[in-house]
Amino acid sequence: MKRIITILLCVMMILSSSACGKKNSVKNTVNGNMKTYYEINDGSWMCDDYIYKYRLEISGRMPSAAVDSTFVYLSNIEEISFERAYMAAGVSSNTEDYFQPEEAVLVEMK
Repeated sequence: MKRIITILLCVMMILSSSACGKKNSVKNTVNGNMKTYYEINDGSWMCDDYIYKYRLEISGRMPSAAVDSTFVYLSNIEEISFERAYMAAGVSSNTEDYFQPEEAVLVEMK
């Protein structure tokens, strides 16, 4: 009887630990013009081994530009201003204007 209980406990532990290690599956792969990124089934996004809550398309006109620009960021920040988006895209010479990889990543520019 002790053996049966021990075996059942072992099986239950194995099954429960395998469920914890389950990864979210990729719903869609997007080949952005800056980076390839992935939409996950739970609604989040992944790029370069980081998970992001939001995919933001930020549009506006840079100073002295003739046409609007759109920056697509994967982000854990809910809102990013257009000015911050274009400065972080490489316009600024100040490194404080750039995002940390866990904050946001630029994946497309249109």
